Amino acid sequence: MVDCDEHKGVCSKYGVSGYPTLQWFPKGSLEPKKYEGPRTAEALAEFVNNEGGLNVKIAAVPSSVAVLTADNFNDIVLDENKDVLVEFYAPWCGHCKNLAPTYEKVAAAFKSEKDVVVANLDADKYKDLAEKYGVSGFPTLKFFPKGNKAGEDYDGGRDLDDFVAFINEKSGTSRDGKGQLTSKAGTVESLDALVKEFVAAGADEKKAVFSRIEEEVEKLKGSTARYGKIYLKAAKTCMVKGADYAKNEIERLQRLLEKSISPAKADEFTLKKNILSAFA
Repeated sequence: MVDCDEHKGVCSKYGVSGYPTLQWFPKGSLEPKKYEGPRTAEALAEFVNNEGGLNVKIAAVPSSVAVLTADNFNDIVLDENKDVLVEFYAPWCGHCKNLAPTYEKVAAAFKSEKDVVVANLDADKYKDLAEKYGVSGFPTLKFFPKGNKAGEDYDGGRDLDDFVAFINEKSGTSRDGKGQLTSKAGTVESLDALVKEFVAAGADEKKAVFSRIEEEVEKLKGSTARYGKIYLKAAKTCMVKGADYAKNEIERLQRLLEKSISPAKADEFTLKKNILSAFA
């Protein structure tokens, strides 16, 4: 790499008039060949391989975005158990390239949600699918929720927070832009109201309120049913260990969350901590 501001003579000698200029100097020669191909890692690697007689391959960068094809589109997007956000893009599209880093962060933020998929489709390659879903410009974003596999247009903002807020609202999730659970994750409004009564009740009354909590948990479905079990366990333990249990357990969980733990464990501890806050 040559700094042409500092070495104007060298750059002038080799006809450099714009930046960046890429030139290939074959072994043993000072006569360069100007590189005029695409400015992508893949294209540059192919050029160097061809000119240098090499066979170097670029390691694929791990991605959280599900890559759609004609073969897997229906299996992933039309899965009635999944909420799927799809970006229809074209490799040559500048706006698509600008969106890519943000879209990758969106996918990473929801990778722990088994019922949420963030995906993309090369609409230039799979034109039939793009036409089927009315794609006429790039990037086009469509959301395919569990209850509407015809798809609906995503017309929101293109910032990370915009996408995260949209998915949280549509899918009932509680993630932030870093993929961490928010302080509302796991909480159930109807149970929080009962817990408030439970905490205020005397020792004899607590059993009656606990029975009402059990009845409410029986009505819950999906992920909230799982959260309900955490409420029940917390209420039982509070009756055995006393009023200080919730506060002490929250402090213990917070210490664990500050350590290096797996994302799954972080989710587990955060859910429990959030629910226990209603008892503290």
